Amino acid sequence: MKFDTYPQKPHGGQLVDQVVPESQRAAEIERARSLPTIRIDLEAAITIEMIATGVLSPLRGFMTQADYISVLEDSRLADGTVWPVPLSFAPSGARNAEIVRSLSIGDEVALADADGEPVAILTLDDIFDYDKEHRARKIFGTDDRSHPGVDSIHRRMGDVALGGPLRLLQRVDWGPFEALRLEPKDTWRMFYDEKGFRSVAGFITGANPLHRGHEYIHRNALEEVDGLLLQPLVEMAKREYVRHEYRVLAYRNVLDEYYPKDRAMLSPLRVTYIFAGPRETVLHALVMKNYGCTHALIGRDHAGIGDFYDKYASHSIFDEFSPDELGIQVRLFHEVFYCTRCASHATSETCPHGVRHRLQISGTGIREMLRHGIVPPKEVIRPESAFAAMQGVQPKGVDERGEAVSAVGRTVTSIFPYYAEYERLGGLRRREPLAASDLTSADLVGAARDARDNAGRIYGDVYAEVTAVIEHNRRGQSPWIDEARESLRTQQELIVGNLHEKLERSAEEASDEFMYQNRAEVEREVAAAETLLEHLPEPFDAAVADKLTGNPLPYRRYRGDDAPE
Repeated sequence: MKFDTYPQKPHGGQLVDQVVPESQRAAEIERARSLPTIRIDLEAAITIEMIATGVLSPLRGFMTQADYISVLEDSRLADGTVWPVPLSFAPSGARNAEIVRSLSIGDEVALADADGEPVAILTLDDIFDYDKEHRARKIFGTDDRSHPGVDSIHRRMGDVALGGPLRLLQRVDWGPFEALRLEPKDTWRMFYDEKGFRSVAGFITGANPLHRGHEYIHRNALEEVDGLLLQPLVEMAKREYVRHEYRVLAYRNVLDEYYPKDRAMLSPLRVTYIFAGPRETVLHALVMKNYGCTHALIGRDHAGIGDFYDKYASHSIFDEFSPDELGIQVRLFHEVFYCTRCASHATSETCPHGVRHRLQISGTGIREMLRHGIVPPKEVIRPESAFAAMQGVQPKGVDERGEAVSAVGRTVTSIFPYYAEYERLGGLRRREPLAASDLTSADLVGAARDARDNAGRIYGDVYAEVTAVIEHNRRGQSPWIDEARESLRTQQELIVGNLHEKLERSAEEASDEFMYQNRAEVEREVAAAETLLEHLPEPFDAAVADKLTGNPLPYRRYRGDDAPE
């Protein structure tokens, strides 16, 4: 690779390649069968492939104790290179533990899949004990087993770690994504040799289909960079999610219809979730760098896990590293929503309007609406994306009590934040706010219908009112608006005239307070009618156009004709 001529370099300066050449593969597989063998699960096999193909450059294998401790304590390898997450190998299970006890530094060990087929060969540079609780607290900030990363340590990892370089013998089959698989060596060539790009932004996303918040980030990036690499993760992230086959299809549907085809590229990323929150965000930035990206696009709560981390922890963690040592330009984006008053997608940095006009873009809320069988508003997710995602959401439908994974009130407020406090989108405040715990599926349907009917109407009504007031060329206006205004004014003038006649005949005291009015009551009616007349919108007066279009100079002068008449 011609890294000296490219606008980017792999992390650590060299793209790692630990894949056994095809000419040696059969012999090495056969040799591996004679080595001590440790069984590994699919997650470990995927991690090994990532290391061997350069996705995790500069790592050439599993970490030794020196690198492991340095990363835990300082988010850097022992040589000072930024690295946020320790990638160590501690095989679990009684059979594997027996093999580990027999090993010494310098030995080679075969790593085999569930069928006993050799996947890789590990050369041992280090064997060391580690503290699981300490690992958990350092990586995840907690040792609570309800955190999926902490649970994974106790569920998947043994007590002794093996460190050393790997050599990959066989890749994991990617099934339906095989045709879309791109390794770093492929993207570097595509970006810089074939397309001649000078900049590429990377974007990694997890359990959600492509939504309008993602799209907002992508379009902003495409104003700055030559290309865009979209990498949806294709390993299961949680029990309730949209299956990765359908997420990739959702991406493809939207990309085909709405993105520039020569500048936006899709390549699923097969990487296991570490659930490390902000640390994992830095890892993703380095993965994008190793794929050749010059820019990393990071949204709010990237790699977030429930309420374990602050929603902007994925932003603030980058304050710990200098731009030079990261080696990739990080673009941080605030939470994206759709403002019906602005009639555009926006963030709190660009929009002054409150929740009364807002449709929130929540991945969890989108999944829940799909589960309920309701397509979210088009301002939240494109229908082409929802089309695939609704078929792939897991689980589908609701339970026997009509409940989905999350409480329906939480779903309503996650997408429609105005609903509990306002009567409708952009509407008046409710006399009494609704409690989220009292909301039902009927509220979810009602809020969805409200958004469909009115999300585009609010700004449209403002626009229509402004044009009706100022356009002196009335051919663009609907004539019935002025006609209706003129009619209303004529009717109200008649009412005011009649009330004045009534006032002249009214008595100070009415003989029957229910049948007749006294003078004070008629005066109140007159005042109310005149106030309404005063506030009725005026029909456009054609004579006003002459005043609006009057110019101090002859019109020909504005065309540059300065000849005397």
